[in-house]
Amino acid sequence: MATIAIIGAGNVGSQVARVAVRTGHDVVLANSRGGEGLDALIDELGPRARAAGSVADATERADVVVVAVPIHSYEGLPSKAFDGRIVIDTGNYYPSWNGDIAELDDESTTTAEILQRALPGASVVKALNNLNAAELTTTGSPAGTENRRALAMAGDDTNAKRVVQELLDSFGFDVVDVGPLSEGWRFQRDLPAYGIRHTAAEMRSALARALRYRDLPDA
Repeated sequence: MATIAIIGAGNVGSQVARVAVRTGHDVVLANSRGGEGLDALIDELGPRARAAGSVADATERADVVVVAVPIHSYEGLPSKAFDGRIVIDTGNYYPSWNGDIAELDDESTTTAEILQRALPGASVVKALNNLNAAELTTTGSPAGTENRRALAMAGDDTNAKRVVQELLDSFGFDVVDVGPLSEGWRFQRDLPAYGIRHTAAEMRSALARALRYRDLPDA
């Protein structure tokens, strides 16, 4: 069982917290308001959860850190607090929400690579972004279940990916490793691996069919 720090307690962060506690992990939640507004969620989650007064407090003893804040907030994270940590990037780029980000518009990088740049001392893994947040608590199943749902993952650090794969397996999902962070675009919004329930075999096929946005038929 792991201690999971969750930075951001919105729709994604709160659902990660729920599935984590349900599957026996401890969670520490931090938000931009020093923990203010988290009381109801902490009460719901029970004794395995606590609120942190700061991001540094949340990450201090965490085995894995889940970043669930808008992409435009990545540069404002306290970088040193993440040194030596395994960090999951859950972000998806929606210009209408994030504002235009030129290097994502021209597809020269990915959200996880931006987070890795902002947190150079961490090992970033892209995961938990290609399903609806509510489905984290409703579509998982035990290992070996027929037609078990699969999620995609990308990262540059082999050990970090192993840890994340074990965590997602405990949440109830098979995991398909796409390769390095630079391949994380393959399960971005509007692509075949995004938002659709796939088995591991189906996920591999969907990832292989992915096209850059500029190459999509209606681009």
